Amino acid sequence: MTLLAACDGSPESKAQQVAADKTDATPQVASSEGKQPNVLILFFDDMRFDTFSYRGGPVQTPNIDALAAESTRFDNAMTTTGLCSPSRAAMFTGRWGHKNGLDDNVELFHSRKYQLDPSQGGLIKRAVDTGYYVGYVGKWHIGPQGPKIRGAQFIREHADTRVRKPRHYVPYQDVASIKGYEQGQLDQGDEKHVYYQTLPGTYEETHAYDKVKFGKEMLRAAAQQDKPFFGVVSFNQPHPPYRVPEPYASMFDPKEIEMPANYAKERTLKPMAQDRVLWPWHEVEHMTDLDWRKSRSFYYGAIAMVDDIVGELLDTAKEVGLYDDLHIVLVGDQGSMIGEHNLFDKGPYAYDELMRIPLIIRNPEVEPRIVNRQVSLMDIAPTLAQWMQLPDDGDVDGRPLNALMEQGDVADAGREDTALYAYEWYNGSWFGLRAIRTPTSKFVWYPGDNRDELYDLSKDPLELNNLIFDPDYHQELVRLTGLLEQELQRTDDPSLEVFQHHLKTILKQQQPEWH
Repeated sequence: MTLLAACDGSPESKAQQVAADKTDATPQVASSEGKQPNVLILFFDDMRFDTFSYRGGPVQTPNIDALAAESTRFDNAMTTTGLCSPSRAAMFTGRWGHKNGLDDNVELFHSRKYQLDPSQGGLIKRAVDTGYYVGYVGKWHIGPQGPKIRGAQFIREHADTRVRKPRHYVPYQDVASIKGYEQGQLDQGDEKHVYYQTLPGTYEETHAYDKVKFGKEMLRAAAQQDKPFFGVVSFNQPHPPYRVPEPYASMFDPKEIEMPANYAKERTLKPMAQDRVLWPWHEVEHMTDLDWRKSRSFYYGAIAMVDDIVGELLDTAKEVGLYDDLHIVLVGDQGSMIGEHNLFDKGPYAYDELMRIPLIIRNPEVEPRIVNRQVSLMDIAPTLAQWMQLPDDGDVDGRPLNALMEQGDVADAGREDTALYAYEWYNGSWFGLRAIRTPTSKFVWYPGDNRDELYDLSKDPLELNNLIFDPDYHQELVRLTGLLEQELQRTDDPSLEVFQHHLKTILKQQQPEWH
């Protein structure tokens, strides 16, 4: 009997719930007599959920707004891991890292991994095997030549130029730059190029625009095919450092930017992992208020450029006759920190600025709507599997979102509204973090620390006050640890046994003397 079953119900009822969740997560393939739709994924890197004008954000994004207006907006979408490679592997396979084999970044400083195992064909191989014309443009970041070895027919940008098992990238030059910043030195233009930079040239001369050009080429090629089309255009933007040309670099006045209430706040009663300098740019003591504001202004400029990118690609889809029945997914792999909790980039934590992502899904046969239920990046694979009539490729942890798209939040009646998040590794450093989020609260388990996190999101949406040792929140802690245990069971997470071992200590809710 699990501790959850002992506290909150019979083991039989919990087993039935876990079985039901597994069944619901299995894609139900549509009738083979139906037409397989054309599908396009617009994929962006480290793109926060809160910046677009359709969400009331500070950047005017008319092209993305227009797409959102004819799509299902998943306004509470979550990534699986706040790290590029494992979140991307989860999106393309629908499985957690302990199942697909990729739970860390690849090809980077201290990385343990080089690639997602080719046996994990994911959406690309399944689409190829089903007769799709498959194209991939841009960032892949889950192994050299990944789209190629999975059978994609149209491959451009660095998805087709990497060699197998290259030497890892190590940021020696950035270390030198940070030391210079600490001594008061600045880069050209009085900027800190490890954080923000005005690029020379124009929008059309950026690496991002190379992907736009190749994306247009892919769409034109797809329009000439006599088979259904599945394509991905994947951008490094707006990943830090925030580097954009004019006019985007000066589009937002840093001095007029409204900074969030958790900006530059001292981290109090937080796990020690948040203090780790895992990349040189995580050292931010040299950052002035103006530096932070400039970083944010350049990020906003990058989002304005992303909107232009989206507009150009969708205009091309319209020009070549693909758009009317085109199924579109616009998504980010994770968010990013721009001074919240005095953090930059990403790391082993589960703050909403990193965990929440934009997700817009257009099915032209479904009326637009807003879904407020929490969904996962991992749900994209089973959703597309239903659309595209893809064959089953094994155990899937995500679930199809088509019922939510067709019926709205009511389709989830009776289901716990939770999101599971993990941070197993970060470039060779182990953390093992697991988090469970509800609309009103969040629990984060750090197996390598004796200080976990508990937040009341209804009162403290900026996650400033860790309530893990607050006796007034004991019952909420019991509830959330029970929900986390249930999710670890459902996904066959190997950390379950350790979590159950720790659970009695967690629920004692006593602050150790050494805190």
